[in-house]
Amino acid sequence: MYNKTISELARGLRAGDFSSVELTRTYLKRVSSFNSGLNSFVTVCEEQALQEAELADQRLKGGHTSLLAGIPIAHKDIFCTQGIKTSCGSKMLDKFVAPYDAHVVSQFKQAGAVMLGKTNMDEFAMGSSNENSFYGPVRNPWKESAVPGGSSGGSAAAVAARLCVAATGTDTGGSIRQPASFCGITGLKPTYGRVSRYGMIAFASSLDQGGPMARTAEDAAAMLQVMAGFDGRDSTSAEAAVPDYSATLGDDLRGLRIGVPKEYFGGGLDANIEASIQLALNEYVSMGAELVDISLPNTHLGVPTYYVVAPAECSSNLSRFDGVRFGHRCSEPKDLEDLYKRSRGEGFGAEVKRRIMIGTYALSAGYYDAYYLKAQKIRHLISDDFRAAFNQVDVIMGPTAPSTAFGIGEKADDPVTMYLSDIYTIAVNLAGLPGMSIPVQPVGGMPVGLQLIGNYFEEAKLLNVAHRLQQETDWHSASPAGFE
Repeated sequence: MYNKTISELARGLRAGDFSSVELTRTYLKRVSSFNSGLNSFVTVCEEQALQEAELADQRLKGGHTSLLAGIPIAHKDIFCTQGIKTSCGSKMLDKFVAPYDAHVVSQFKQAGAVMLGKTNMDEFAMGSSNENSFYGPVRNPWKESAVPGGSSGGSAAAVAARLCVAATGTDTGGSIRQPASFCGITGLKPTYGRVSRYGMIAFASSLDQGGPMARTAEDAAAMLQVMAGFDGRDSTSAEAAVPDYSATLGDDLRGLRIGVPKEYFGGGLDANIEASIQLALNEYVSMGAELVDISLPNTHLGVPTYYVVAPAECSSNLSRFDGVRFGHRCSEPKDLEDLYKRSRGEGFGAEVKRRIMIGTYALSAGYYDAYYLKAQKIRHLISDDFRAAFNQVDVIMGPTAPSTAFGIGEKADDPVTMYLSDIYTIAVNLAGLPGMSIPVQPVGGMPVGLQLIGNYFEEAKLLNVAHRLQQETDWHSASPAGFE
């Protein structure tokens, strides 16, 4: 059962081939068997999951129509879950039990999905490798000495290893797409505002966006159908109509104009990955699409711009963790200043501290105009590049990451090199566009991701373009050895 997609499982549940309880027990057994090696789950909710599965079986017997009813999924541990620990991968929130559900979580509950547990992540979503978690690094099921990517690496590893059929993730600078690439799954970052951020613990508020992580574009469409929509509790939630994302899957691609940015190919990109991307592009040409050479001239400014904007916003957002209201509190503080300093010093890890310090500096008097304001101006230039490109093309394609998954510890002592692993994904967040990663031909036995970038609120188009490639190829169906 664990090798089936959401659509296949949904058909089996409705046909009575198996129950949600049986399906949930199957996945829980796999989590019990494999999680100690992968470290992809922080919390496993066995008792609650089985209760939700029993309820789902009752609803299915009553004619419940949601495709997700009875389907076991996992949530990244950045989404608040009522009565269950929400740690954000940090010692700061190691004992925090959320008093309410995030909007995304409540949407899946209403759809009848079963929550198996909460997945591991880089602390407060800050990282590109999932090595920054208080609970230790997540391991890539394709090669357990390699990283799964971050910050949604726990979700990516769990889906790739068939510990759940799908999972939620969040993407601030590539944190859905890059781990999807490293783990050989499908990951979608929707348009900024498409998915509510209510109850999603903030890292960088103008960049963060929740999205689905699954094996196929078809499954990602089913997930996004549940996640998307306006939420009045989130001031950045878009009041835009939500289409039927599954309705256009399979649409003809003849005449589709695919933009290929020259800046995404060349120095820094592994030659074998470039060949794999080109092979996928050729598949689209055979389906009637047209390749168009384009330029995104400010791409090289994406990483430095991001690492001013994101730390500045994290400095502001994480100021609430002061040891007073919630989160880690130091023992026997001498005074209020000691409480603040020791609680934050003990509760935050090295990468979080680094970004808070960078962000505080960028926002400080005398430096705001030189750094933060200038970064915001460059952000507009990056957005303008994409607007100009979408006057010529329908979708943009290129590599998701410049390499396959690197070894655990390989880049830990060089933060700048680590940051460059998101070089192709960051600009999409700065512009607020939708982007996704889908598996293409592996390199050296390790997964490679093709990145698809769409215009604002054109997730349906991206999902169809991805789905069509997955109909014509089997790259997305590969399983890591030992987890088949």
